[in-house]
Amino acid sequence: MQYRTLGSTGLQVSSLALGAMNFGALGRTHQDEVTAIVDAALEAGVNLIDTADVYSAGLSEEIVAKALPVAREDVLIATKARMPMGEGPNDAGLSRHHIIRAAEASLRRLQTDYIDLYQVHEWDGQTPLEETLAALDHLVSSGKVRYIGASNYTGWQLMKALGISRLQGIPRFVSQQIYYSLQSRDAEYELVPLAIDQGLGILVWSPLAGGLLSGKYRRGVDAPAGSRHLGDWDEPPIHDEDQLYDTIDALVEIAAAHGASAAQVALAWLLGRPGVTTLIVGARTEEQLADNLKAANLALSDDERARLDKVSSQRLLYPHWHQAKTSGDRLSPADLSVLGPHLKN
Repeated sequence: MQYRTLGSTGLQVSSLALGAMNFGALGRTHQDEVTAIVDAALEAGVNLIDTADVYSAGLSEEIVAKALPVAREDVLIATKARMPMGEGPNDAGLSRHHIIRAAEASLRRLQTDYIDLYQVHEWDGQTPLEETLAALDHLVSSGKVRYIGASNYTGWQLMKALGISRLQGIPRFVSQQIYYSLQSRDAEYELVPLAIDQGLGILVWSPLAGGLLSGKYRRGVDAPAGSRHLGDWDEPPIHDEDQLYDTIDALVEIAAAHGASAAQVALAWLLGRPGVTTLIVGARTEEQLADNLKAANLALSDDERARLDKVSSQRLLYPHWHQAKTSGDRLSPADLSVLGPHLKN
């Protein structure tokens, strides 16, 4: 297992983290099964477990707590708040009232005195960022939270938050948790360059695109019974089905050359992308987890990476295409993370 620094902090996190969204009603995973999965992940060197209060209405956090070893200090726990946790008008959002209440509830469910990484799960356009950040500052100052992060923010929302934290001299977001995969590389337009420029860690949720990149979805072939995308699940959305299947075809062929799975190749590609700190992988079984964890040691050749880059490429949006044409002589590492492949030699 590789370990990477989380943004500009001194915290070392494993390049693959264990996601706990499936622990509980969403995955119908029993406690003994979860404990076995957590044990296997920790044995493989994973040191970060990511959950959220909204996952199975708090049950995921409770299951994680019961699955943890006695040495709590050896495990990093990340959780989130923002989504509705009740029917009341203040049971959602990022107000001071809800954040502090949510954090204290998560601490009780997790049976711990502190949360290593507390993340705002989604944007709240009705609560001033000053109020949200002040509440998070209170949690850090009180010792209940050690680091704070954001999830699913746009570039301008995240930069506004970082600016407020700097002006007020309070803790800033050290990371962002985002969707990013070979199925959709939208994050490369703004969020990845922002993270590189501002020193934020990137935690990737659904790096296999909800299973789309696992290899079980093939062009013209029915997906296995029980597959997530056979139901009402539409996250992430599919905008270009032909490109998706072309990407899957490339993954399967590259995987065959390595004696690996398509999922391992998809994860290995993402681990090599600029700015990425850790990939959050979920698992319903120990076998699925073991397969995903092998990606940490899978080395792709430059040609294989180039093939995956090309088949999954997205057109440059404005002003990126204009900058690629006119600003190539004065670009930063953050700029090059998105424009580099499009510059003419």
